[in-house]
Amino acid sequence: MRQVIFFCSAAALLSIGVPEARAQWAVYDGANHVQNVLIAARTLQQIDNQITSLANQAQMLVNQGRNLASLPLSTLSSLQSTISQTTALLAQAQNIAYSVQSVEQQYQQSYTSVSSGMSDSALFSQAQTRWQNSVGGFEDALKLQARVVGNIPSDSSAMTQLVSASQDSTGALQAAQAGNQLLALQSRQLSDIQAELAANGRATALERARNAATEAESEAQYQHFSQYNAYSPTSVSMFGSSGN
Repeated sequence: MRQVIFFCSAAALLSIGVPEARAQWAVYDGANHVQNVLIAARTLQQIDNQITSLANQAQMLVNQGRNLASLPLSTLSSLQSTISQTTALLAQAQNIAYSVQSVEQQYQQSYTSVSSGMSDSALFSQAQTRWQNSVGGFEDALKLQARVVGNIPSDSSAMTQLVSASQDSTGALQAAQAGNQLLALQSRQLSDIQAELAANGRATALERARNAATEAESEAQYQHFSQYNAYSPTSVSMFGSSGN
């Protein structure tokens, strides 16, 4: 009986003096983990999209920079110099300039004022002036033709450079500028043709006017000659004797 009481007492003391041991385990929430992974994935996708957008904007800026880049080649000064030389040749027109007032004045003095009342010296002086005008007109035309032909090698070189620059252009602006310079070159060539046609037309017109004035001069000389009395035979004495 005493042993039973002792055993119970010991058990009671053990139950009072020794604290109860409890096991501690980490709790895993699978749904929360999946949610966090999805959020991280979406964040990475947004960052990737932003990087792509920035890259596209950077490329757009690069393209805009290329489109705004100026063409390093310019033929404007050469074209202007050639036009100035052609204009100078036209300004050096001999005797009758490319001026309406000059044409009217010279034409009135040398081509339409021929009359039978003029002296032989006056008729000869006008004929000499008209001849000099025609010769000078043909000389001016030949000079201008030589200038136009001399421009062909430089025009060919400029055209080659501009076409090459257009094909190698890095942007829209360079291509447009190359095209504009090609159009300017063509315009200058057309102005050369126009000037040459004007010079040839001037020379031809002067020669035709000279021929017309020569016909009028011939008519005036005939009228002047016909005003003299007709020839009448007279007696002529030879060697001191009178002829019968």
